[in-house]
Amino acid sequence: MTNKAPDTENAARALSVRLFMAGLGAAELMTAYLGLRLGLYDELAKGPATAGDLAGRAGVDPRYAREWLEQQAAAGIVTTDESEQDPGRRVFTLPAGHAEALTDPDSPFSIAPLVVLPIGGLSAVLPRLADAFRSGNGVPYAAYGGELRGGQEGLNKSVFRHQLAGWIAATLPEVHARLSGEGGRIADVACGTGWSSIALAQAYPRARVHGLDLDEASVADARRNAREAGVAERVGFEVRDAADRALAGRFDLVCVFDALHDMARPVEVLAACRGLLADGGSMLLMEPNVGERFRAPAPETERYQYAVSVLHCLPVGLVEEGSAATGTVMRPDTVRAYAAAAGFGQVRILPVRHTFHRLYHLR
Repeated sequence: MTNKAPDTENAARALSVRLFMAGLGAAELMTAYLGLRLGLYDELAKGPATAGDLAGRAGVDPRYAREWLEQQAAAGIVTTDESEQDPGRRVFTLPAGHAEALTDPDSPFSIAPLVVLPIGGLSAVLPRLADAFRSGNGVPYAAYGGELRGGQEGLNKSVFRHQLAGWIAATLPEVHARLSGEGGRIADVACGTGWSSIALAQAYPRARVHGLDLDEASVADARRNAREAGVAERVGFEVRDAADRALAGRFDLVCVFDALHDMARPVEVLAACRGLLADGGSMLLMEPNVGERFRAPAPETERYQYAVSVLHCLPVGLVEEGSAATGTVMRPDTVRAYAAAAGFGQVRILPVRHTFHRLYHLR
């Protein structure tokens, strides 16, 4: 038996521990997914419960409820009185801060979408993704299903509702003034489930917003969301390509939020968006807030962006032949190169601070 060098043994041990902790985190994420999908956290947010109480309130089996509650307590997500020895009589409590993070979609600390997206939206396509790695083909967006749409929606919804309008007002006063007046028009390209369009309509009540997306299920969700938000009269959604010449030259602001990096032909999309602009109009682009250049190991937020790129953004982008294959980690120099190739003369990074997002203003 050969002796291993101490640095090799230490590195092996460290990686084993790290991946064990990652595996533990993945397993606990799956149990949190069950808590969200079955409404267990919602019921606990209403008040403490025994396993029997929770089973009755949520409509689940009591034995499963007890095991899940004990696991959640072991993980430190819920609390319980350890002095109670009878498992059936133990009372479990979801602390107020944990309830906010898990059950309040408007909280800045809402974490539920980040639980749903990898477990419900990404894990189901892993067999197809393994085949795609071998063939070089992509995985269609529709294959990821409704939980991927819901996870993406939840991740960005708070940003759109609580920050987007403020960012525009603070960093683009001329755009803000133009949209605040009568007759302002906004095109929201790749609008997804519509929350960016809805937020813009609410911020600019004199403007009309036109949402475009190629995914029929997302557009259906967007229309429903606009009706429920009370802005359907000023916000329209269509399954439509931004390159449709019938839309040319009509918009004061064209937006693409957290989507360009997924697209097979980003330069063509940007050129089509430029064609949508009215005289004096401009474009707002939101993309991942990643480093100016590659470095390894990377910060945790960039590690997350790379993981999402491997599991979703790059496969979706590779569905079409001849794809630019950008991936999630689209750095500023890439944005500038794409914009210049599309005919934009100016690209400015706006001075907003967000952990995951960066805003670009294109003229």
